[in-house]
Amino acid sequence: MKHIQKVSILLLTLLIVFVTACGKDQDEAQRKADAKGKPDTWIADRKLTGLVFQSKNDVSPEMNKEIAKELKAKTGITLELQTASGDDSTEALTSGLASGDLPDFIVYYLDNSGRPEMKVLNKAAQQGQLTDLKPYLEDTKIYKKYLKKDYLPKDTRDNIMFNQDLDGTYFVHMGINRQPGDPGRKLVGGPYIRKDIVDQLNIDPSAIKTSKDMKALAQDIQAHHFKDDNGKEITPIGPTAWGGSDRTAFNNDLVWTGSADEKFQIDHGKVKHEADTNYGMKRVKYIKSLMKDGLMTKEFYTMPENKAKEGLVNGSWGIVSDLHNYVTENQNMKYVPLGPLNTVKGAYQMEMAYKSGYGGWSIPKSTKHPEDVVKLADFLASREGKLLGQYGIEGRDYTLDQSGNPIVKQEVLKEIEENPDQAKKRGFRGAGSYWADHLGLTDIDNKADFGEREYGDNVRKQQGETNPEKMADAWHYDEKLKDAKVIDGLTVKSFLPKFERGEDLEIALDEYDEAMQRAYYAKSDHESKHILDDAKKKLDQAGLPEFEKMIDQNIKDGEKIRF
Repeated sequence: MKHIQKVSILLLTLLIVFVTACGKDQDEAQRKADAKGKPDTWIADRKLTGLVFQSKNDVSPEMNKEIAKELKAKTGITLELQTASGDDSTEALTSGLASGDLPDFIVYYLDNSGRPEMKVLNKAAQQGQLTDLKPYLEDTKIYKKYLKKDYLPKDTRDNIMFNQDLDGTYFVHMGINRQPGDPGRKLVGGPYIRKDIVDQLNIDPSAIKTSKDMKALAQDIQAHHFKDDNGKEITPIGPTAWGGSDRTAFNNDLVWTGSADEKFQIDHGKVKHEADTNYGMKRVKYIKSLMKDGLMTKEFYTMPENKAKEGLVNGSWGIVSDLHNYVTENQNMKYVPLGPLNTVKGAYQMEMAYKSGYGGWSIPKSTKHPEDVVKLADFLASREGKLLGQYGIEGRDYTLDQSGNPIVKQEVLKEIEENPDQAKKRGFRGAGSYWADHLGLTDIDNKADFGEREYGDNVRKQQGETNPEKMADAWHYDEKLKDAKVIDGLTVKSFLPKFERGEDLEIALDEYDEAMQRAYYAKSDHESKHILDDAKKKLDQAGLPEFEKMIDQNIKDGEKIRF
């Protein structure tokens, strides 16, 4: 009987393997039959759904119908994007993975492996919720570059894509430049000031170097009673262009951090967190004084994005605390760059990663056709896919020059400048719709692919320098780029998964950031100090001193750290 049972089990196993193989063969045969007469970019006549754990503006879930039709004609894919509910993208990601009810792919924020999303994603991979992508990436044209040794930056390669603690590749990091050290477009982020205020006060925006300078400027703005477009008196310092957030470019010399913005720095040869210094309390006193004197909106850390953008458009803030020169709502140059401010280490110096990295995507284990998601991503990352995703439809939105590069139509550029909300409905990146970025914005070299670093530059340059370039020039971008430091290193937080008490410490680090915001609004300095002291105790209890020693040892061993 036992022998018969063994034979039966063997036969059943062989039957399952045979049926599965037949099923795959039939699928492949059907796929080839469906592809007859279709373009080389054809994937399958199929609907794919993605859930994006990002802000609605970044998601751009509503695709333009003509763009969707063009994507369907080229690939057979009907793409549907869904927005995850909730204000906190990490919490939404955690809830989404816990529910187990996921679509064909998911998208999330992921600047580097130190982001809180990384812990959530690693756990999902370890629990078998995600698909191992490496076999599929090997069968691509663009994404197979990720498998080359020196293509990816160190953090992306070792801590995200090919982490040795995992038994596969479950996350695809996006926003990777094709060439190392490529700065891409001249992106100038940080505080901006209304241009008319600069002219009336007769100031040099680049002369604002310290938080003291910033406060004095805010007081001067307040004293002059400037009005917004609706005739209402403005607030000297407003929130970021993206709403309430503890971004610190407008008081950078009071923040114990570097470009990685993780609140770690070197002090006399030792790594220290901001909680080990008095900078946290210095910043609290500064922020409280700004709020008390009416120099900064009390909604600075809580304002929704739509209200912040409305204030930007109407000129309701004398200074926008964080903006950049390609934000659509400021292409009329109502605001110009201010600073940059010094850091805790002294005069500002531009720092650049060996290559960039931003955002990521994964495929749940439950997805029936993971290969089609990867093929769609590979198409969107190709030049043809990027033309659709970044420039729209040939004839409608652009023409091609003799070299095959896109020439953006003048009426499209005019609409983007004068009516950005309407232009966004055209449905491509250049007009402010980012649906294709989630799977396709990587292997970036716009100059090589399209003959221009930034959308529409070639046409704009016929009329002279573009406004984003003018803002970069005013900030002395080229001069700063010459002195820039290029670092192919890990951030401090990227070591948390390797630390025995990494999860506890990560929670304590997040709680410190939350404590800072509570301290800003505390009734007294004594109460603020109590809040920060309590946060420091939690950090120490979670192992911060041991973690700092671990980073010190890694530096001694030759590891490059980007603070």
